Amino acid sequence: MNYFEFYNIPVSFLPDQKLVKSRFYELSKQYHPDFYVNEADEKQKEILELSTLNNKAFQVLSHKNKTLAYVLELEGELLEGEKYDLPADFLMEMMEVNEALMEMEFDFDADKLIEIKHQVQQIEADLDKENEENIEKYESVNQLDKKELLKKIKDIYYRKKYLLRIRESLLIFASR
Repeated sequence: MNYFEFYNIPVSFLPDQKLVKSRFYELSKQYHPDFYVNEADEKQKEILELSTLNNKAFQVLSHKNKTLAYVLELEGELLEGEKYDLPADFLMEMMEVNEALMEMEFDFDADKLIEIKHQVQQIEADLDKENEENIEKYESVNQLDKKELLKKIKDIYYRKKYLLRIRESLLIFASR
């Protein structure tokens, strides 16, 4: 059973957060292990599994990026161990950013670091905006168009994952 089915809500990149929280609290009460201490071991195990499922569902569905990855998995677009090929133009842009970071190893420049941070933030902001538009469209189009949008959303997911590594490098430089 997937998390959306468990919470009895429609699959969405943007689940209603009030409903998610409400279902979490409702199921937390229903499946709290303390209420089943006098039950048979098998029933206690079942309740513990349901309680764990509830906690995991809430952790995923209450976090935007985790929900995005989860929906992509449900739709068969995100596969474990998948090697995703990022577009060449994006990789070229990232190569320039990485080269600038490598230069900082030998010749640190605080102004250049700020410039790189702003560049990365702008790239991320553009990707976020594009993904918001894709997700908004996804929620209201036919099945055929959804497949195309899923591919775009997946591409942005992997681009942002790549940018996360660059942001981690920027944090290392910022802490020096």
